[in-house]
Amino acid sequence: MSESPKKSLTPLDDALAALLAYFSPLPGQETLPTQAARGRVLAEDLVSPVNVPPEDNSAMDGYALRATDAGQLLPVTQRIAAGQPPQPLAPGEAARIFTGAQVPAGADTVVMQEHTEALPDAALPLGRVRITEAVSLGSAIRRRGEDVRAGEVVLAAGTRLDAISLGLAATAGAAQLRVTRRPRVALFSTGDELVMPGEPLPPGAIYNSNRYTLRALIEGLGCEVLDLGIVPDRLDATRAALREAAGRADVIVTSGGVSVGEEDHLRPVVQAEGRLELWQLSIKPGKPFAYGRVGQAHFVGLPGNPVSSLVTFLLLVRPALLKLQGATRWQPRRWRLPAAFEWSRPDRRREFLRVRVNEAGALELFSNQSSGVLTSAFWADGLIDNPAGQPIAPGDLVSFLPFSELLA
Repeated sequence: MSESPKKSLTPLDDALAALLAYFSPLPGQETLPTQAARGRVLAEDLVSPVNVPPEDNSAMDGYALRATDAGQLLPVTQRIAAGQPPQPLAPGEAARIFTGAQVPAGADTVVMQEHTEALPDAALPLGRVRITEAVSLGSAIRRRGEDVRAGEVVLAAGTRLDAISLGLAATAGAAQLRVTRRPRVALFSTGDELVMPGEPLPPGAIYNSNRYTLRALIEGLGCEVLDLGIVPDRLDATRAALREAAGRADVIVTSGGVSVGEEDHLRPVVQAEGRLELWQLSIKPGKPFAYGRVGQAHFVGLPGNPVSSLVTFLLLVRPALLKLQGATRWQPRRWRLPAAFEWSRPDRRREFLRVRVNEAGALELFSNQSSGVLTSAFWADGLIDNPAGQPIAPGDLVSFLPFSELLA
């Protein structure tokens, strides 16, 4: 059953709230080796069975001793390397110790070797040691459980796993992780003008950059891509592609064909095959955006212009796909930075301007903000989120969304 789209443009915040309400975490989980779980979302809390470190250990190479013995010439009675169990230390003794080695019972301080003087003694195989600097009780000792305590939640369910979180999981001894199911995302482009790189470029044709950009973005979010290629600008071909995608995928992502031209068939086909919930946003670039349902699949129609497609994906599709995987954080952090340019003719819509951070920490504007100029995004460090009708003068603080957040 079809529904008519709203005629007024939808504000971005309203569109995002609606989109996130439509997307719920998918059922299904799997267990992966920890080293294979990068980019996936943790399905359950990871509780550490061990203390990290498991015992007090030395933060540096030096000598373990009692702080009250530091004023004496001490016999060195043992040498402790990392991984080697130590012997208890008697009063008036010191132990040669190396970084990461367990601190022996009886010692309460480690003195770095630069603050000591090693002295040979024919009667002692390891000689003696003199402390040459003032000693601070408890110095250079990493305490048992100071990083992670046994029974502590190390990583919470909903955490998107990156290199650091995988390292933390390994620190807690986790060889495997339970993660949520990967969404299946069907991807296709529409447009008779599109050809693939490597093919001849006829007059009036362009290479299909969106297919590469969107596929990389979707895979980077931990999703499985079903690449359905380029669909001709025909109603029957569009309907067939949409039906195939809806039968195979959790989400359908398309680029092009959602505007109001005679060759833009996706919107009427979605209305005929399912329903349309959102259409056209009050942002620039990215106005011709659509969301609906076809069968059980979510449908997201992105604009055909490459920057519009990129911006709407990052602002809307990225958080939706993360929520679909059960991620608990999808909103990018943003900064207030000064502008190093003038923007005297703002649009009536909310704008996303491609900018780069200069050496002074201010934002420079790419000279051509056209939605078809993908070099602007490659050149940029991120986007300025500029309110509708808001001029910008040099020195004004603006809201900056770094690509390091949006592309992570």
